[in-house]
Amino acid sequence: MMRITNVSQINELFGNEQLKHPLITLLRPNEAKIVPEIKEKICVDLYSISLKDGSECKIKYGRKMYDFQGGTLICLAPGQIIEPISRAEIKEFEGWNLIFHPDLIRSTNLGAKINDYSFFYYESYEALHISDHEKEVISGVVDSICAEYQQNIDIYTQDVLVSNIELLLNYCKRFYGRQMLTRKHESQDIVQRFEKLLKSYFDSDEPKNFGLPSVRYCSEQLGYSANYLSDVLKQETGKNAQEQIHFYLIEKAKDMLLGTSEPVNTIAYELGFKYPQHLSVLFKKKIGVSPNEFRK
Repeated sequence: MMRITNVSQINELFGNEQLKHPLITLLRPNEAKIVPEIKEKICVDLYSISLKDGSECKIKYGRKMYDFQGGTLICLAPGQIIEPISRAEIKEFEGWNLIFHPDLIRSTNLGAKINDYSFFYYESYEALHISDHEKEVISGVVDSICAEYQQNIDIYTQDVLVSNIELLLNYCKRFYGRQMLTRKHESQDIVQRFEKLLKSYFDSDEPKNFGLPSVRYCSEQLGYSANYLSDVLKQETGKNAQEQIHFYLIEKAKDMLLGTSEPVNTIAYELGFKYPQHLSVLFKKKIGVSPNEFRK
């Protein structure tokens, strides 16, 4: 596996001139001086925001149902894997790819909250599909970023770059919100399938055998990334995936406390808790009283 750890490697790979800022670069792959043949998987330790424009490209980001033909935006966090890419596929990539090193935002407000932008961890088929107007908006921000990092570096350079990157990410968050609203029917279907999955899980012996269901388990069963599933649930229900699991768990515990005479410890084990006291802690946190007090 090829590993890319700095912006300079990206510039060398595509024949970019060594630009004036070592932590950020903008690629237009189909216009690159060198069109590489990438025959192995790549692990990139950089943030990447890519806009695929024009005709459909076969780079293995994948595509699914979408709303607009204007373009597809892909966001990747450091450490994610990109599949091998042929030279022909790179030549077909119309659009741009903004790449920056984590050090650029380290010790900034954006660096402290970068994980709040959960779309960096979505799966490929959960990409953002933007309209022509939205494309103009974000491309304008990217043009400003490009113009800034090509100037001589001064004491304001990092602040200007980071504030523009944050603006770009906030637009992405807004447009993802729009996409989830326009896919209302699909989102409601996800909620129903999630609820059905939890009911099926807790009605079986799986909690006793395998413990509590994790967000990752649920997302894999439904065919989505954990972050995307949580964001859809939050949009539709006001609770993310973990909160939904806890909600269903507490409701199930209430039924067992009032509908059976089993001790609290037994109920905890049947619900998948490794340690019974963990049920009591969670129950009191959510309901305000202990399981025994609730039963009384």
